[in-house]
Order: sequence, then structure tokens, then C-alpha cells
Amino acid sequence: MRFGPRELILFLSVLLLPVVSYFVVFRPQTANINKAKAEIIHKQEMLSKLRNETARNTDLKIVNQELVDRIDEMEALLPSGKEVDQIIRQVSALAIEAGLTPPSLKSTKPIEAAWYKEQPLEMKTTGSFDGFYKFLVKIEQLPRITRIVDMQLADSTSDDTELEASFTLSIYFQNAIATGGDS
Repeated sequence: MRFGPRELILFLSVLLLPVVSYFVVFRPQTANINKAKAEIIHKQEMLSKLRNETARNTDLKIVNQELVDRIDEMEALLPSGKEVDQIIRQVSALAIEAGLTPPSLKSTKPIEAAWYKEQPLEMKTTGSFDGFYKFLVKIEQLPRITRIVDMQLADSTSDDTELEASFTLSIYFQNAIATGGDS
């Protein structure tokens, strides 16, 4: 067989064909494949994050529902404006049951808040220390939200075993706007 310029060109072109195809076809295709793999990995990571957030959203919905239920329970403890007089009578009856003198009550102006009002009542009564303790325990056990502030205890001028107490009892109740009723 004779090896001339024609055969040499054919031999070189056969040898160069894989090298040229590597640079022209395979190398760009490999770059595209690597780019697609990187994009797939990125999308899988984003999908994993999205799944975690979705699972967290379910937990947040449960927590939010628990908060709504708790708020409803607290609002149920707030009487309407019409029931405040009943609470005042109940507190007065608790004082008498505890062995205290019937309290003198002085109502002040209700304090406005977002969805409720606070009705402060200045109270004065006398009785034994045990009576005051029983009274405070019964106030604490009331199903309504109340608080006692500015309590001052002093010896009664008439008897050494008697104490004189003056304090402010705050009763919380719902605004007419919050309940939808009139007050």
C-alpha cells in the first residue's frame, strides 16, 4: 500500500475527528449537563425548604388556633357592661360572708382600652385579718377577671383585733363595640 498525500490527509482527518468532536460537541454538551444538574440540585434544595416551611405553617395554624381559643376563653371571663353591677353585688356579698363589714363603694370613671374597659371601685371595709384573707381568696376564685390595687391595711381605731382596709378593686368588662351590644 502506498502512503501518499491523499492517504495522509485522510489519516489526519480520521485522527482529528474525535478531537474536533470533543471540542465542538461533547465539551459544550457536558457543560449543559453540569449546568442542568446544578439547577436540579438548587431546585431540590428549594423544594426541601418549601416543604419545611409548609410543615411549619401547619404548626403555626395549630398554634394560632390555640391562641384564638385562649383569647375566646379570656373574653368569656369578661362580663358585659350590664353585668358589672352584678359583680359588685357579688363582691359585697363575699366581703360579708368573710365576716367583714359591708364595704363602702365609690365608683370611678371606667378606663377605656382596646376591646375592654376597666371599672375601678374604691372600697373600704373593716374586719379581722382572717376575714380579709378569706375575702381575698374568694375574690381570687371569682370566674371573672378582677384585680386589687393600692391595698392599705391599718388598725381600726375602735378595736385592736379589727383591721381597716381600703383598696381599689378593678373589674374588667367588654366594650359595647366588642360585644356588639349596648352598654
